[in-house]
Amino acid sequence: MERFVHPNAICESDRIGNRTRVWAFVHILPGAVIGEDCNVCDHVFIENDVVVGDRVTIKCGVQLWDGLRVMDDVFIGPNVSFANDKHPRSKQYPEKFQRTILEKGCSIGSGAVILPGIRIGQNAMVGAGAVVTHDVPPYAVVVGNPARIIDYTDVQLKSNRNSDPGKQQSSDLPKISVKGVSLFRKPVFVDLRGKLTVGNLPEDLPFVPRRYFIVYGAKSDKIRGEHAHKLCEQYLICSSGSLEVIVDDGSAREKFILDEPNLGLYVPPMVWATELNFSPDAALLVFASHPYDPADYIRNYTDFLGLVQAQSS
Repeated sequence: MERFVHPNAICESDRIGNRTRVWAFVHILPGAVIGEDCNVCDHVFIENDVVVGDRVTIKCGVQLWDGLRVMDDVFIGPNVSFANDKHPRSKQYPEKFQRTILEKGCSIGSGAVILPGIRIGQNAMVGAGAVVTHDVPPYAVVVGNPARIIDYTDVQLKSNRNSDPGKQQSSDLPKISVKGVSLFRKPVFVDLRGKLTVGNLPEDLPFVPRRYFIVYGAKSDKIRGEHAHKLCEQYLICSSGSLEVIVDDGSAREKFILDEPNLGLYVPPMVWATELNFSPDAALLVFASHPYDPADYIRNYTDFLGLVQAQSS
């Protein structure tokens, strides 16, 4: 099937992919590039310096301004607003408009506002009416004004709890799909004075620790981590309060709730880890196998996926 352009649309570009449908009252300027199998709904305007990938849905009332790059499989809801100039003035144009990037598979909810120069990560979800002022990480779910992360998509929650907390054993821990990640449950000793849990170093860790750090006083609406390590191994213990940890090996993604000081989560190298939803009293103790080295960090998720693929090939 060739492209379809409604008789009441103005399509000045000749770079429209096969099976793409352009509906009534759409105006596409000559420089725009639209991929295959897209759906461009009524009353959409697309400027010249815009590139849209394959299988993209653009709902009614959206304007795509110069500098916007839309990757494959993106959904843009009705009346989403994009900006490309932080300091706009009438009849005054910047030498180059800021680049806004919507990565593969992300979704933008109805009426959201995306500020200039923003990157919406792969498979991220922007809630309806959100005002996005900062980059959105891959798979993150953001809502509100300004938008903040409340969860992550496509992640399985792994319960670490038995139906009877008083009888929890190491054998009750869930099966984990993320490569190399492990949960450990240490013994708890209870008497009239309270509870005590203990581990021997280094034999009770999967590695010999060279460093530790403690994260505390974290805001509940802030995210920690969002990186992987090339060599460093880590062992996470929530010594007080609770938090969630998401681990991702590039193919499997799982979420754990750390809310018991006798639980330890082992995160090996080449696993992307994110910590979120800290309780007000949360204190996260992390043992590390290596001293701090900025060069050991992988902070871009796309780079991480590329390294994972290179290691597996």
